Amino acid sequence: MKKNKVVILFLVKFFVVYFLLTGIYSFYLNSTQETTSIFACAPVTNTISNHAKWACELLGYDITTYQNPKELSVTFLVNDKIISKIVEGCTSISVMILFLAFIIAFSGTIKKTLWFSAVGLILIYAANIFRIVFLTLVIYHYPKLSNLLHDFVFPGIIYGMVFILWIVWVKKYAIINKK
Repeated sequence: MKKNKVVILFLVKFFVVYFLLTGIYSFYLNSTQETTSIFACAPVTNTISNHAKWACELLGYDITTYQNPKELSVTFLVNDKIISKIVEGCTSISVMILFLAFIIAFSGTIKKTLWFSAVGLILIYAANIFRIVFLTLVIYHYPKLSNLLHDFVFPGIIYGMVFILWIVWVKKYAIINKK
């Protein structure tokens, strides 16, 4: 019975945190995106686009980005050629929410939970910027690989990284291991 209680508590905590953070993020998107006469992405989408642009420029590419006036996306151009569009789904916020919900549901001490959450979010954010940069440059040079990389390889890398972070969390920091 005690094991069932632990599982039920985990599930309750996970879904409460997940739906609470998803609700907050949805509210944020609804209050910051413009979808009436001209479209405007949420600030987080613009920030991620700017970081990806900066990283591409560090690699020596001529990058231009602009808010697409007809949809919620930031258009990415490499050497004046439209290559990709960054949309809300490219922000990795939903992956970060999933990561946090698990970490909080399998909570450790407050200090360790905050520390590991911060490190994990930074790693997810950096991996996502790398993903956008790499995809943009691969599409520019090898457009035939775009679907394979976008739909399979990079989701596998991002979710695989989150899974590894979860394993590290449970094995080293979660209170459940101390009982």
